[in-house]
Amino acid sequence: METSAGAKGIALTDRQRLAWLRLIRSDIVGPATFRDLINHFGSAEMALEALPELSRRGGSTRPVRVASREEALTELDFAHRFGARFVGIGEPDYPSALRQVEGAPPLIAIKGKAPVLRQPSIAMVGARNCSVSGAKFAAMLAREIGRAGYSVVSGFARGIDSAAHRASLETGTIAVLAGGLDKPYPPENEPLLTEFEASSGLLLSEMPFGWEPRAKDFPRRNRLIAGIGLGLVVIEAAARSGSLITARYAGNFGRLVFAVPGSPLDPRSEGANGLIKDGASLITNANDIIEAMAPVSRIDLFSPQQVSEPIYEDDKPISLPPSERERDLIVDALGPTPAEIDDIIRHTGLPAQSVYLVLLELDLAGRLHRHAGGMVSIDFDTV
Repeated sequence: METSAGAKGIALTDRQRLAWLRLIRSDIVGPATFRDLINHFGSAEMALEALPELSRRGGSTRPVRVASREEALTELDFAHRFGARFVGIGEPDYPSALRQVEGAPPLIAIKGKAPVLRQPSIAMVGARNCSVSGAKFAAMLAREIGRAGYSVVSGFARGIDSAAHRASLETGTIAVLAGGLDKPYPPENEPLLTEFEASSGLLLSEMPFGWEPRAKDFPRRNRLIAGIGLGLVVIEAAARSGSLITARYAGNFGRLVFAVPGSPLDPRSEGANGLIKDGASLITNANDIIEAMAPVSRIDLFSPQQVSEPIYEDDKPISLPPSERERDLIVDALGPTPAEIDDIIRHTGLPAQSVYLVLLELDLAGRLHRHAGGMVSIDFDTV
């Protein structure tokens, strides 16, 4: 599998990659929790050792399941035999724009031409049951966007997604999957996979190998599409559609959102027309997109890494657990209304490290709720 020559970042060692995979595959550990664990303990290996005790101190009544070394090795071996590999958030082949998204996955699996990840990207989404003219216009946009030096990102769905992918295979396209890389959806797009392997296409997923996509996995995939692209183009989207979910994520991430207007008589255009009413840029050709993207399309706008760790052997950072009095103060400061962590630190007067550690304990015990902007809350009946 090709890698990106000259890309910026810090490569994980094999030992670190194994520990990262074990940590993100463990129960309760999502991207935000993963980041906090690495920041507190310095490495995934030490975080793995601490998980059971943290969960117990947080009030969990059952032990947290920690992914075993054997499970992670099996998945790494499967990825290798499948022609794929795992890329960490601080490594050269991790999409630069995605690094900046709050809660970006610490590990992604990729298969294909990795250099396409170093190009600035534009996402394109739209109706699965698109019209012939909609598919033709999507292909035209993708082709011209690709020639302008952008990779095209989409979700591998039928309709607009497929048209965009096919038109940008030679210039670079990224398909974000809702399931594992070995479980592409829909099945009728399997011929497109062959075209990916023979051109400048790349498959990407944060889900484990063997994971069959479920309905609730598609919004998660849409979030990655919006995060990888510096801009998003919507073509033929109904009033209630996944494309509008992607557009909402793109807006929240500060991306430029473009929409192709359609007939008011076509329900497939209701969502795209609504986006234009709400402030999305109306476009009628590829130049509209290329000119608007020019000021924000430089890769060096993005820092090379967000999560990294040093190589530790036997040295462990000293971190004494908070006392019961301190833990009670922190829990009492929480409530059902989301609060900023800095406010909790000021309210309790405790060291930031103690507050973050107790929040980690509550998180791993399943008692903490994380919200956008890094805010947290807790239900009264869980206290």
